[in-house]
This record gives sequence, C-alpha cells and structure tokens, in this order.
Amino acid sequence: MNYVIVDRGDQLSKELADRFHILAAANGLKRNDDTPEMVISIGGDGTLLQAFHSHIDRIADVAFIGVHTGHLGFFADWKADELEQLVNMMANDEPRIVRYPLAQIELVTDEGTSSHVALNEFTIKGVDGTLVAQIDINDELFEMFRGDGIVVSTPSGSTAYNKSLGGAVIHPSIESLQLAEIASINNRVYRTLGSSVLLPQHHHCDIISRKDQRMQLAFDHLNMTRDDIHSIRCSVADRKVSFARYRPFPFWTRVREAFLGYDVK
Repeated sequence: MNYVIVDRGDQLSKELADRFHILAAANGLKRNDDTPEMVISIGGDGTLLQAFHSHIDRIADVAFIGVHTGHLGFFADWKADELEQLVNMMANDEPRIVRYPLAQIELVTDEGTSSHVALNEFTIKGVDGTLVAQIDINDELFEMFRGDGIVVSTPSGSTAYNKSLGGAVIHPSIESLQLAEIASINNRVYRTLGSSVLLPQHHHCDIISRKDQRMQLAFDHLNMTRDDIHSIRCSVADRKVSFARYRPFPFWTRVREAFLGYDVK
C-alpha cells in the first residue's frame, strides 16, 4: 500500500509523521508523495481539508485517514497514541471505505465559468456592505436575499459553520446540500424564508448577484474576492470523498462526543 502524509506543521504533528514513516517502513507500507492510495492527515479537521484540496485531482483514487493531535475532529478516527495500532491495521486489514458527498460550485464571471469543489462548505459574503442576491431553486425564483452572506454546506460540513447558524446536522450518507442564511434583512423588498433549506442530490440552486458588489468567496479554507460575479450554481458533486475506516466510529458518536460530551458506560 502506498501512502502520503499531510501534517499540520506543529512539532507534535511533525514528530508523529516521522514516527509513522518508521512504523510504516517496518510494516511494508510505501511512502509515495505523487500517487498515493491513502492520504494520512495528522493535525485537525483543517489539516484534512488541506489534504483534501491538495489531492482534489486524484479524489477518485485516494482515501483519507485522520489522526488528530488536539480536540477530537469529525474527520479524524485516530489519536496520537494509537499510531502503531493504525499502521498495523493498514498493513494487515482491509478497510471499510465510506464515501461522502461534496459540493459542486460553478462561478459565472466576466472571465467565463469556473468549477470548484468543497468538502465542508462554500461561503459567500459581501465585502463592502450587505450581500444582495436572488436565490433560484431549480431555475425558479425562490427568494430575494439581503444580508451578511450565505453558507452552502455538505452533510459533512453541517456540524461546522452551518450549525452555528441554526442549520440542521445531517448524516453524511444523505446526498444533499444545505443553505443557511447569515444575518438576513427582511422587509417588503427582500424577504427570505429565515430557516435553512435542504436540497436533495438532483436539485440545484443559483445565487444571482443583484448589484455591483465585491464578494468574498470561501471554498472550505480557500478564500478569494471577486467583483465580477454574475451567478453561482450550487449542486451535489458527481464525485465523492472516500474515508478508510479500520474500526467503527459512527457519525452520531462523533456528534455526541463533540457537542454533548456524554460518555457511554
């Protein structure tokens, strides 16, 4: 099996990466920075997002494994002191591969159309004032939005920014996108639903700019500012992200431990 490591860059993560290489070599695993089968993320959820976007061109050919070095992450199954167990399982056991949906974001600008993918969320905000946009669902007007911005999250990202905005937590096996408002302004001209909206796989939404405005766009942790956005189409991507599971770690257990802290006796 070939693997590559993406670490957070702090001392602990670097030390764990070095130890992983030693353990891997002793167990017959091969380091391959160009065409790996497994991408090992050592750090936090932000590190895994970095690893995901670093290997986006080979997303169909790789699976991700997370080792967290701080607080329990939603993408990390393994703790720092479980490295040897992980390497042994990678060398001797077949993992269960789980695949989760991604967000496909298409920007229509003065320069043409460009396509982007997000694992957690796509966020759009106004830079110099409120964002003003028309929201269409399946090519029909749904609402006129004015406010700070909009978050479009995948089920994997529903526990992140989306949750802080009052959005629902969605199991990652449900192929969908969720739209959540950031501080919407409602009056007789701009009227929004006021709650998050869940779109199934075969639906799409368009965010259409309704004034000359600079927008800050974020695809997970990757940011850009544009002043020439005409419209943005959001849909469930054809591609999925794969995670290698060597032991059970149910999604609802992750949610309970991250937000509620209950221990199961």
